[in-house]
Amino acid sequence: MTNMIRTTLLLAGLTGLLLLIGGFVGGRSGMFLALIVSFAMNFGAYWYSDKLVLKMHHAREVTMAQAPDLYRLVQNLAQNAGLPMPKVYIMDTAMPNAFATGRDPKHAAVAVTTGIMSILSRNELEGVVAHELAHIKNRDTLISTIAATIAGVVTFLASMAQWSLIFGGGDDDGANPLGVLAMAILAPIAATIIQLAISRGREFGADAGGARICGNPLALASALAKLEAGASAARADVNPSSAHMFIVNPLKGKSMAGLFSTHPSTEERIARLRSMQ
Repeated sequence: MTNMIRTTLLLAGLTGLLLLIGGFVGGRSGMFLALIVSFAMNFGAYWYSDKLVLKMHHAREVTMAQAPDLYRLVQNLAQNAGLPMPKVYIMDTAMPNAFATGRDPKHAAVAVTTGIMSILSRNELEGVVAHELAHIKNRDTLISTIAATIAGVVTFLASMAQWSLIFGGGDDDGANPLGVLAMAILAPIAATIIQLAISRGREFGADAGGARICGNPLALASALAKLEAGASAARADVNPSSAHMFIVNPLKGKSMAGLFSTHPSTEERIARLRSMQ
């Protein structure tokens, strides 16, 4: 409950930031336009984001006949979690990782890479899948999509504000050019920080929930240690817009993409899991 309250407050802050920069760009009409754009983008993300991200990572859906061990593992854990059976996808890449997507538990999917299946034991893979099912149960997949969409709109409006200053816009309404410029620069940074705070908080919740679903927090802790090492060693070509979805940050160690972490430190996550044993 505490995590949900914190997430709600952060989302409210992100929405407030959206309205603020909308007001800087175009007054009341700008605020209204910002809301309309945000609603439109969230509508599209609600219905199509899962399909887009699965296609982006070339994930292929598998059945019980095609991947019996993995399918049965997901099926058993979904029953433990009291969830409908999600669709199961495999990504053909050596990068050891996994993610969940879908707007709600009835339209969810769990995707794992061939790399993760090759380096984890069955118990460790159960811990990873349980973590992803906890994301689904907590509706983190929808929350993270909404946060990313609002942050994207804030960045878009900030870009509009900068271009309006370049071409001399905003002078007629008496707007302070320095104030608009400061907002255009700082708003995307603030939006990113809030988005990352939401993502990191949900990761801790999914770790705890996943440990309860599989009944073995040490297995998930062991898996995270292996995945951290694997993510650091792999040269993965991952779109930064989807990095927050994976169980460990696939961009860890990259010079620019790693400046803002979408995940809490793996060491802290492992310590919390071990304390649950």
